[in-house]
Amino acid sequence: MLAIADPVDLDHGPRTNRPGTVRMCAVTRRVAPIDELIRFVVSPDGQVVADVKRKLPGRGLWISASRRLVAEAVRRNHFSRGFRREVTVAPSLPEDTADLLVRAVIEALAIAAKAGEVVTGFAKVESALQQHQAVALIHAADGAPDGIRKLDAILRQNPGKAPDSARIPVIAVLTSEHLDLALGRSNVIHAALLAGSAGKTFLSRSQILVRYRMADDDGTAGRLAAPN
Repeated sequence: MLAIADPVDLDHGPRTNRPGTVRMCAVTRRVAPIDELIRFVVSPDGQVVADVKRKLPGRGLWISASRRLVAEAVRRNHFSRGFRREVTVAPSLPEDTADLLVRAVIEALAIAAKAGEVVTGFAKVESALQQHQAVALIHAADGAPDGIRKLDAILRQNPGKAPDSARIPVIAVLTSEHLDLALGRSNVIHAALLAGSAGKTFLSRSQILVRYRMADDDGTAGRLAAPN
């Protein structure tokens, strides 16, 4: 069951943002689960920053995970009104927020890899998929279409033996350079995420990045790609 939203825009600090909590978007006034929003706080020097990990101290203001809505909040001075004080808001806040979301995904993938929850390389990924060990398939956003199609096709094979395979998400939110950085290897194009608690954080952060990028494009915010 979702917790009741605070009637005001600001939360009471990061400890109040437990899973299942809902908050009100300062721009749309829509109440939604915090997994669909981004928290913003004011730094000690008065600068508004995105708290994409929901851990920074101080009261937080929430905006739906949408580049357009963050830009609207900057343009229409929602931050000063929401925080009830004069604050400094960089014009680049929408882009800065996107960069922070990407960094958070990279960090989560690195932690999952250190926990042994990631395999890389076409052959190992193919094996993980065929043996139904993977909980997500990861492609570099700039990967070659042929390799992507081949691995995606494996998720559509033998549906009777693997009824959950069609629900395995296909994640392509990071470039090869990002994957290299996260996994400490070079030329990473494909990876498979294995079951584990660290991987859940990666999936959650990937989904909010997808939402932020796509919410205003085609209405499919929050859904990671899945094979047809």
